[in-house]
Amino acid sequence: MRNRKTTAMHLSSFAVTDGYRRYVLILLLIVYIFNFIDRQIVAILLPEIKAELGLSDSQLGLLTGFAFALFYVTFGIPIANLADRKRRVPIIAGAVAIWSGMTALCGLAQNFVHLLIARIGVGVGEAGCTPPAHSLIADYFPPNRRAMALAVYSMGTAVGGGLGLFFGGWMSDTVGWRMAFIFVGLPGLLLAVFVWLTIKEPPRGYADGVDRSTVKENIPLHDGIRILLKNPCFRHITIATAYISLMGYGFANWIPSFFSRNFGAAATEIGAALGLVNVLGGGAGILLGGYLGDKLASRDPRRLVDIPFIIPIFGLPFLYLAFTASSLSASILWFVIP
Repeated sequence: MRNRKTTAMHLSSFAVTDGYRRYVLILLLIVYIFNFIDRQIVAILLPEIKAELGLSDSQLGLLTGFAFALFYVTFGIPIANLADRKRRVPIIAGAVAIWSGMTALCGLAQNFVHLLIARIGVGVGEAGCTPPAHSLIADYFPPNRRAMALAVYSMGTAVGGGLGLFFGGWMSDTVGWRMAFIFVGLPGLLLAVFVWLTIKEPPRGYADGVDRSTVKENIPLHDGIRILLKNPCFRHITIATAYISLMGYGFANWIPSFFSRNFGAAATEIGAALGLVNVLGGGAGILLGGYLGDKLASRDPRRLVDIPFIIPIFGLPFLYLAFTASSLSASILWFVIP
């Protein structure tokens, strides 16, 4: 009885309005938008970087793919583990500051090694964004509103990726790739301050009405990983998600170069077109996924996996048409569906 009273008192001491919940969600969305602007802007700048620094396609692939992903994944797991135990707001604020500062430093690179180190720093910083952000959203929004809240947050991939391509293309043709990195990186330092000062740290389990902050049991990281890997559902979803990410990020990083080399398009033209495709196509898909997720989960939570199973298969034929189109406009139009 005493534990129940203590839990109720602890949860009641933290009260937020729906308006503040929306503010937190929008601010986290902005954080994720900056995350993807800083992550994806390099794709539209690759042709100019290659020309000035004399880099090979293999080196460009390291900058946009393996080096970034290796450190993103390596640091993502321990940062997520830290977010399970410590306050999440400072972790997010610190992550924003790190990746924003490292993005700006990309503009000062004098050779491949300098740029590689800066991009690794971006990957390390961005690894500290989504795990604690998802945890915060889960504590601010109850289960029947959680899928849509996560969908709104995930809009950052579409909007951020689109803005990164749009502004990156425009700045590449006007002020150059170096100033592009600096212009998109520095505002993130101010955003980190807003996160630190204005987001309240909720009790764990707040939206579920269960105070998990008083739970003393701490499962070691290796034991947690072992428990997860024993779950066949988790294993299969992880493998499938990894494959979809491999495909998605692979062509996303090279699409601007593909358009430049095959159709002779300028960076501004490519950035504007792909930016629009990302925002409209990607944004609509993410919101639809969140809406369908809430609807299907209310009937049977197992139906949630139907969405990520069906959608990638549906998009594959359109990817083929996009990559084999004979003109830039036709290729871009086919990209809207995937």
